Amino acid sequence: MSKTQIASVEAYEMLDSRGNPTVGCRVTLADGSVGEASVPSGASTGTYEAFEKRDNDPARYGGRGVLSAVSAVEKTIAPSLVGMCGLHQWEIDRMMIALDHTENKSTLGANAILSVSLACARAAAASYDLPLYRYLGGAAATTLPVPMMNILNGGAHASNNIDIQEFMIVPLGAESMAEAMEIGAEVYAALRSLLKKEGHQTAVGDEGGFAPDLSSDEQALDFICEAITKAGYHTDKVALALDVAASEWQTEPGVYRMPKRGTVMPSAELVEHFRTLVERYPIVSIEDALGEEDFAGWKALTNMLGGQIMLVGDDLFVTNVRRLERGIAERCGNAILIKPNQIGTLSEVLSVISLAGDNRYTHILSHRSGETTDTTIADLAVATHAPFIKTGAPCRGERVAKYNRLMAIERELGRSACFGLHG
Repeated sequence: MSKTQIASVEAYEMLDSRGNPTVGCRVTLADGSVGEASVPSGASTGTYEAFEKRDNDPARYGGRGVLSAVSAVEKTIAPSLVGMCGLHQWEIDRMMIALDHTENKSTLGANAILSVSLACARAAAASYDLPLYRYLGGAAATTLPVPMMNILNGGAHASNNIDIQEFMIVPLGAESMAEAMEIGAEVYAALRSLLKKEGHQTAVGDEGGFAPDLSSDEQALDFICEAITKAGYHTDKVALALDVAASEWQTEPGVYRMPKRGTVMPSAELVEHFRTLVERYPIVSIEDALGEEDFAGWKALTNMLGGQIMLVGDDLFVTNVRRLERGIAERCGNAILIKPNQIGTLSEVLSVISLAGDNRYTHILSHRSGETTDTTIADLAVATHAPFIKTGAPCRGERVAKYNRLMAIERELGRSACFGLHG
């Protein structure tokens, strides 16, 4: 057996940050190199995401168990991969896709397949004694992404009365990842102080952001702008970004109903609403401003704001080449969120990032609301020269793990490190 051949593939059930089961995987090569990976899970999910395999056994974890996905790895995937070269990522991923033989990976489960795909990449990197970002990105992988920190939560991520799902700060003016994290942590602390002073709760949502009840989404933006000032910064250094998650608002084609406040808006009115917000606040990015099937609305929004800010497709594109191709053809959005578990293999993630780059769409690496301490997306962001990364507030271990990994990469790169748009 060649030293880089896959010797074993093991899967196991573990818990994510919401206390739900998820799949972990350990791949060992013949030379003893080991790669481990675990898979996150989303709360706000797009219709076209790859299938997440769950047991649906009410006697375990309320039906959320993943023993069936673990079994898919050990009984179907492992016997086919053992003996293959662990360095041949594309062949490994194609083999798993063929074993599943469905478009959305519903036979084996995208959670089962992705755990193996990422663990194989990590084992291969270990075989070369390279960090994952260097193994995947080569010598040119020297750029650290600007963090988009979700510091105030609403929507499906919090039990409050805020409709917009994520309010983020973006430290565009930072000169390094370390400085960006310092800014983020200071603004986050200032926001906590302001909310507490005004009598609002400072409990946090799934992604570490605060989840107060406020009078409006605009009040949330006002609080964040005030926190930026209180922390000693200006909005030319720290900008704002939103994740609307509007697919959850759509009640019929072209009509939206905000789920917590009940406001109803047709697509054109919602587009105008976002134009007004961009005029009033230093917003540089809006994600999922419209529903995943509202291509006409997306085109109108892109015509109106695409020259000013990032318009990010998450539910719209679901890290899927076919969905992105349609968006490109219909001129919808100008950026794509990259969530590996939406598609299920590392190879497909790299393909959609390549397509985005070829068509001048910005790509943003992203976590999920149900996370683990796996830091693969941090290395992947550096490997693919991602200008931005979303991985929550500077709070909660599963979020901070990614930020700490990026700061560690920056230290490792030393003087060759570039940061975000400065790179």
